[in-house]
Formats: sequence, structure tokens, C-alpha cells
Amino acid sequence: MDYDLIIIGGGPAGTGAGVYAARKRLKTLSITKEFGGQSTVSMDIQNWIGTVSISGTDLAMNLKNHLEAYKDSILDIKEGEKVTGIEKRENGFAVTTDKITYTGKTVLIATGSMRRKITVPGAEKFENKGITYCASCDGPLFSGRDVVVIGGGNAGFETAAQLLAYTKSVTLLDASETFRADPITIEKVLQNSKMKALNSVEILEVKGEAMVTMIVYKDKKTGEHVELPTGGIFVEIGQIPATEFVKGIVEMDKFGHAIIDPWTQKTNVPGIWAAGDCTNVLYHQNNIACGDAVRAVEDIYLTLTAK
Repeated sequence: MDYDLIIIGGGPAGTGAGVYAARKRLKTLSITKEFGGQSTVSMDIQNWIGTVSISGTDLAMNLKNHLEAYKDSILDIKEGEKVTGIEKRENGFAVTTDKITYTGKTVLIATGSMRRKITVPGAEKFENKGITYCASCDGPLFSGRDVVVIGGGNAGFETAAQLLAYTKSVTLLDASETFRADPITIEKVLQNSKMKALNSVEILEVKGEAMVTMIVYKDKKTGEHVELPTGGIFVEIGQIPATEFVKGIVEMDKFGHAIIDPWTQKTNVPGIWAAGDCTNVLYHQNNIACGDAVRAVEDIYLTLTAK
């Protein structure tokens, strides 16, 4: 085998794992299409611990620079390659990218996930211009505004609760006939006088000038088209885990998250660990992803050195 560990992913989880693996002197290969993960789209991240404020692009550069500081005979970095498959070999694994195949004793999947996006007219134009997919990253930027949350699951109502602390009002719009969030969460959030929630709604269009100024939706019960003025739109309609390349190899939940043992980050396949947003952990955040990846590397190190 060429490597002790092959890490797939260049977000906070993949980068954190690479730094720890290099410090433990595990012969490691880090493969990533690009550095930074989902947060590269954020203009101002205020919850990356130890940094009061940083843009997504600067965070990505910092992650890359930190990992490259350990690049030597122990750590190899392959940027710009996309992993297309993993194959079990006699003493480890073959990891194939769109360019070449690498072999290693162990694998850590840290590929994160992609936010499921709205696709109505205006959505692409106003992304990062009033439409955001990360309330914890961007929410405080919308202080004092009337905002909209799209999505009636727990993530949608939890985002609304977070935004109510500093926005003028929050209107939650959901396509389903009934909200999917836990009843206790719904009840608690709707008690706030600044909160309104509507179901059976179809989003039709997003309008604006330099920034978002309006969302247009259809009331599916009445057929009425409504133009709702808004200073910001927070989308919480789910995530798509970047795990297609290991489908049928590691066990996944119904959403495509790799199922892991939270004590060790192990998947059901001996020799494969997973960390971050591509896993079935309860919360998906940059700081959590990084910590999970560090836990995985600690376990990988113990596994390798015990042999």
C-alpha cells in the first residue's frame, strides 16, 4: 500500500484530519476537488472559533495554507481531483479519481454535502445577494430586516428561531401540507409575535435589484399569487451528502449520509472512517466537522499502530 491513510475532502473536516495525520507522521494522501467546503459561498463567517469574522474564500485559503504547511514526504496533497470510487483490496483500499488510482491502508471520507437549492427564476441571480443557505454564517448580517425562511422541517424552524433574535420579522414558507418539524419546536417558535409560518406554498420567483427585495409564491390552497417584500431569504430544504462514490460500499441512511459510530467515526466497513457533513450526525457545522475528523484520525492512528 502506498499510504497509511487517504483523506477525501478539503473542507474543515478533511483539512483538520490532514493536519492531525501529518503531525502523527502517518503517511497520508489528501485528495480534494477544492478547499473550503460549503462555506466558500459565505461573505462573512462569524462562528469559526478563534476568528471573529472571515469570508468563505479566506477560510478556504487558510485551510489550504495550514495543510500545505505540513506537506512533505509524509503528506501528499492532490488538489483538483474528484474521487469517483473506492475498491476494497486485500490489505487496504484503492481510491480512484478522475485522473488516477491511489492505494492506502485506511480511508477517511470527509466530502461534506451540498445544500439543496431552490431553482425558481431569480434564485441563482440573487444567491449571496440576499439568498443564503447558512443562517449561522450569515444571519447577523440581516439584523433588523423582514426575512423569509424556506423549509418546514426542524432545520427551517430552528433557523427561524435563531433569526428571531435580531431580525424585524420572520415568515416561514413550506411546500408541504403539514410542517415536518417536531411539534414542540413548531409550537415554541410560533409563540414569538414576530413569527409567521405558512404551509402549502409554492415558491414562484425571487425579485430584486442589487439585492433581494421580494419573493413571489402561490398559495396552493387558494391559487392566489402573493408578492411578499423581504430583505433576505434563508433556504433550509435539506442537504445532499457528497457520498455517491461510496454508494453500495458503506452503509448509509435514507438521505445518503454515511452511518458512523459516533464514538470512533467508523463506518460499517473496517478500514473506512467518515466525518463531517457527509455523515449521519445530528448537527452539521464547520466546527463540529473538524472535531469529528480529529476524533477519526485519533482512532485511525490507534488502529494502525496496534497492528
